[in-house]
Amino acid sequence: MQIMRKTSKREPDFGKDKIMSILLRLSPPVMLAQLIQALYNLIDSYFVGSYSESGLTALSIIYPLQLLMIALAVGTGVGINTLMSHFLGIGDRKKSDETAGVGTPLACAIWFAFAVICWFIMPFYADISTETKQIAQEVVVYGRIVCVCSFGIFFESVWTKILQATGNMKIPMVAQIVGAIVNIILDPIMIFGFGFIPKMGIAGAAIATVIGQSTAAVIVMFKGLKKPPKLSKFGHYIKRIYHLGFPNILMQSAYTFYIFGLNLILKTFSDQAVTVLGLYYKWQSLVFIPLGAMQTCIVPVISYNYGAGMFDRCRKTLKDSVLLGTTIMLIGVLAFELIPTQLLMTFSSDSAVISIGTTAFRIIGTSFIPLVTSLIYPVYFQAIGSAFKSSMLTILRTVVLLVPLGIIFAQIGLDFFWLTFPCTEIITTIVGFSLYKFEKRKMILHNNS
Repeated sequence: MQIMRKTSKREPDFGKDKIMSILLRLSPPVMLAQLIQALYNLIDSYFVGSYSESGLTALSIIYPLQLLMIALAVGTGVGINTLMSHFLGIGDRKKSDETAGVGTPLACAIWFAFAVICWFIMPFYADISTETKQIAQEVVVYGRIVCVCSFGIFFESVWTKILQATGNMKIPMVAQIVGAIVNIILDPIMIFGFGFIPKMGIAGAAIATVIGQSTAAVIVMFKGLKKPPKLSKFGHYIKRIYHLGFPNILMQSAYTFYIFGLNLILKTFSDQAVTVLGLYYKWQSLVFIPLGAMQTCIVPVISYNYGAGMFDRCRKTLKDSVLLGTTIMLIGVLAFELIPTQLLMTFSSDSAVISIGTTAFRIIGTSFIPLVTSLIYPVYFQAIGSAFKSSMLTILRTVVLLVPLGIIFAQIGLDFFWLTFPCTEIITTIVGFSLYKFEKRKMILHNNS
């Protein structure tokens, strides 16, 4: 018997409402929050770039570590979100609440471990990432502040996913918007100084970042902080949380290692080439908002329907999310093909950065359409509990393809290096589609048995 959860006007019914209607209801708040976050990243880079070109390069170098931090925080939250949605799908509210209760202690533990490790490794990381002493010093300063004081992003990510598991997208949206606005306001004040606040340069940008993250965490805390279960139950829930969340952690943390690897490859050409890759990821955060929203929204919907045995709705969710993502991503393609120089000049006046980046952006832009499916397929497999397939696609894309292809294309020349991106997304999409067809046949056989 299908068990339906209670719904209200504020929460869509994952098992009954039309899939497109659910996505269109859930996505806008997530997109708006991610838009503000993306604008924060862009504005942050703008002010740092106005302060110094070396600071802009330092941000590009520290970006992989920030992605690793996000991977641990969001991946843990996704595991909690997916397990909660599964329990809600089978009608077990108590276990869903207990799963939520594990979130806060877990967030505290992973933040502490991450902070300690980053403090000690930061000088070594800076030294292997650049040969320019000033840039290395700025990497250490910025990196230690944003990584050691990152408790805000760990708590905010977990509490946000707890709320999203029940369809509450509005409070997380408000939290991320307010946090980003606080960050944006503080950026110029902290970087250049204002009144009694001294000029702090790149350290000021880092301080503004962690204050914004902490502000967002406080907003979601009031609804996301749940009573933990008995200590004896923690091990069981943590094991299941990371079974479901590990693919997301792997996918996000793989970004860290492949961007770090690509930075090392580009370092052999010039610091400006490294800066171009960093600027690409800044603009990518804006262009990929619809895709990021789809990834966030489809996990609880698919997990709920899969737990309830409604496999047709799982496939429909995948189809509709790909359709929406692809349609909107066309805007990104046009922007990267038609105005790459203008995008680059927003942050840098360095002629070498503009020259390298114009070619790079036009080539990378061709990867945006196949990238939709290469990123959504792993999320789909994660949501139905197929961690192996999800992880396999992530490893294929980030370990087997991106850096090795980058090394190969770099041997031909810097302009050819950027072909790494479209080639990677096309291959990953083909493999993901093959795995999906296999999984679809399994579901059909299950329905007929």
